[in-house]
Amino acid sequence: MRFAYLKYRLKKMGCYLLIIILLPYIITVFLSGPGAYGASRVDETMVNVKADGEKSGSDGGKQEDSNAENVDKIQMPLSEYCIGIMAREIPAVYEEEALKTQAVLVRTQVCLALGAGADTILEERYWTKKDMQDSWGADQYSKYYKRLEHAWEETNGQVLTYENALAKTPFCRLSNGSTRDGREALGSEDYPYLKIVDCPLDIESKEQIQTITIDDMDAEVTGVDTAGYVLSVRVGNDTVSGEEFRTNYHLASSCFSFQKYDGKLRITTRGIGHGLGLSQYTANQMAKEGKSMEEILAHFFEGTELKEGVEIVQVEGGAGE
Repeated sequence: MRFAYLKYRLKKMGCYLLIIILLPYIITVFLSGPGAYGASRVDETMVNVKADGEKSGSDGGKQEDSNAENVDKIQMPLSEYCIGIMAREIPAVYEEEALKTQAVLVRTQVCLALGAGADTILEERYWTKKDMQDSWGADQYSKYYKRLEHAWEETNGQVLTYENALAKTPFCRLSNGSTRDGREALGSEDYPYLKIVDCPLDIESKEQIQTITIDDMDAEVTGVDTAGYVLSVRVGNDTVSGEEFRTNYHLASSCFSFQKYDGKLRITTRGIGHGLGLSQYTANQMAKEGKSMEEILAHFFEGTELKEGVEIVQVEGGAGE
């Protein structure tokens, strides 16, 4: 009888101990929903990032020699890396809802890249905290960093999906007045949510039209898409893509035209970037008008859904992908 009573007391103590251990998780789920705990863990996942010259270890990351190819890498939390991408890609002075939208796009983009495997070395360029200080100035650094960090934390592990798979989430600073059709720009039917979206507010930007002049050359635009972005350029006897030409000549946009002028070649561009996906400028204007992050994402990526990062990882893993 005494043994049975002792066994009962031990079992009761074990139940109390289990409740104490699980209490923080139970409170988190109760307050934030079942995805919050897993989502925050996703954001703090350690990722391998390609070291960039003198940047290596500048933020205290652990630098390693990654593999036989001797590519230096740094380990850091996914959140730190993604905030660094945000700092490089979008003005920190933009509206909160626009910054939150950017956080979701960057998180989705990086999670998609991580799908290649746990040992993936991420190569998207980012700003270290030193880069941010150099760019923003010491007096503005803390303010701007907190704005990006807040936007990141407010989205708490959320990613953009299409039919239960991570969506492709390109973005540009400024379109030429509309974004591009994914089928035309990428030559694939896999991204039906990347459609032409009118962005009339982009035309009003003072950065909309830019012009550079280079030495005269035998060049001709030979193909454009429906939105007016260049698909192909003939240079002499060779043909290159519009993106390749843009990169080679450091053009502001993939929407450009040529004009012979005084023995030179004048190149006029419209917009900033490749023009695919989201226009950050229009997203910011929409945020100023009171549009939410969810409304902005639905505007540019029709048919997609917001999900917790841990949820989509489980779905894709279950599908054997």
